[in-house]
Formats: sequence, C-alpha cells, structure tokens
Amino acid sequence: MQGPDTKDAGRPGSAEEPAQVCYVFAVGREGEPLTEAARGLTGPTSSAVRTVYGSGLGALVCSVPAGLYDEEGLRAQLEDLERLESLARSHHAVVAAAYEHTTVLPMRLATVYLDDSRVTEMLEERSSEFDALLAKLEGHLEWGVKIYADPRAAAAPAEESASDSPASGSSPGRDYLQRRRKQRNTHRDAYRAAGAVAERVTALADGLATAKVSHRPQQGELASGPGENTANDAYLVSAERSEDFRAALSGLAEDVPGVRVELTGPWAPYSFATPPSSPQPEAGSRQG
Repeated sequence: MQGPDTKDAGRPGSAEEPAQVCYVFAVGREGEPLTEAARGLTGPTSSAVRTVYGSGLGALVCSVPAGLYDEEGLRAQLEDLERLESLARSHHAVVAAAYEHTTVLPMRLATVYLDDSRVTEMLEERSSEFDALLAKLEGHLEWGVKIYADPRAAAAPAEESASDSPASGSSPGRDYLQRRRKQRNTHRDAYRAAGAVAERVTALADGLATAKVSHRPQQGELASGPGENTANDAYLVSAERSEDFRAALSGLAEDVPGVRVELTGPWAPYSFATPPSSPQPEAGSRQG
C-alpha cells in the first residue's frame, strides 16, 4: 500500500514560510483512478491537490495556510459571502473533477486536519464506514429537485382576464373586496398546486431513484428565482437511469400556473456521502 504523501502539510512554519494544514476534499478507494484524479487540480489557495492513503482508501487533499483555517480565519471566510463562494467553488470543482475518474465521498466544506498523518488516521478509523458508503454510491449520481410556489404568477392570468372585462355597475369597494378574495384564493391554490406537484415528483422518482434526502427549503438569497421554495430534495440515481430521471421530471410543472420545478445536476452525491448517525469532523476545525 502506498504510504501517505507528507509534502509540506503540518510542517512548522518559519518567517519565510507560514505553517500549513491539510484541507480534505473527498475520500475514495486507493488506486490509479484516484491518483489520476488529483493530477492538475489545485485547491483554494492554488496549492496542488495530492493523495494521502490509509487502509486501502485515499483522500484528496492540499496544503493551505493554517492562519486561514484556524477558528478566527475560518470565521472570517464564512462571514464574507464573496470569499465563501470562492471557497465553495474551489471545493466543488475538485470533487466534480475527481468524480469523472472514480467514485468519491465529498467531505464537508472547509474540513482540515493538522497534517497528512492525521488524515491517514482518519481513513483508518473510518475505513469500514467509508467502504460501505463507496459501495452504495459507486455508479450513482445526485439530482436536486426544488419546487417553488409563486402566488403572484398564479394570479397573473386571472388578473389579466378581469382587467379585460370589468363588471358593469360594480362599486370600487366591492371590486376591492373581490380582488382581495381572489388573492387569498390564489395564494392558497398556488401552495396546494405545489404540494400536488411534489407528490407527482415523488411518485415519478420512486421508480428511478435508489434514495432520497429532504433538505430544508431555501430562503432569501439562497433561493433562486421568484416564489417560495416549498420542497428541496436530493435523489440518488444510478448513472444508467440518469437521463431517464431528467426526462421524467423536466417540464413537469410547465402547465401549472404559479408552480415551478427546478432540476439540477447531475452532481457527485454530496447529500448521501455521510449518514446522519456517523461522527463527522467539524467543518473547518483542526482535527487531531
């Protein structure tokens, strides 16, 4: 078995060279595909991605300045949306590129260890868990399905119809009450329709996906486009059924006013990489 690569990570720093820690992107099986996946990739600070091995497994890692990933440095990165977005893009780019070569388990964003030897210890301690997860995920991809309810979009056709043919002899007060009633009804109907579409998505996906994870609906800046995100689910789909999954769910709500289905993927299976009951290193904390 190839020993751990101990380049620079965790080596005490000097005045010329700051201390380094080991940033972990993903875990896969030891072998040429994982080694090949690391070639040419760089991490958040443009440091070369390399492999660290243990117990027949390998981790894709790179060295990063310790000062950026201690408690204070990491907090500064996570509170700066621009820096956080850059870090997330870099992390995802490495995982996505690796998944083109072999199945990998994506680690949490900003997971670091003191040095390569600590990464090897982690691989050895969690080898049975990682083996089981890799066996489950091999040959599979993740698809995301988000459902949005938008009462304003649902109300638009009715409002256009009403403006074309106003009721004769109606008073302004009565018109106002009728509009308010229609708004309440439209709001309720949009959410009911979104629920019905969600049931349809579940029914279609059940025959194509092997697992499902429901995430918290996104709000504010995290939600894309108009409307309220009412469902935010991830599905694990075999590579052989991936296009079938896309075809089954594409355009599912095009004829439902006020409801939008957003299909994203395929991705490396982030949502299925670690079971909720498994111990995980805290994102961004120094391990060991």
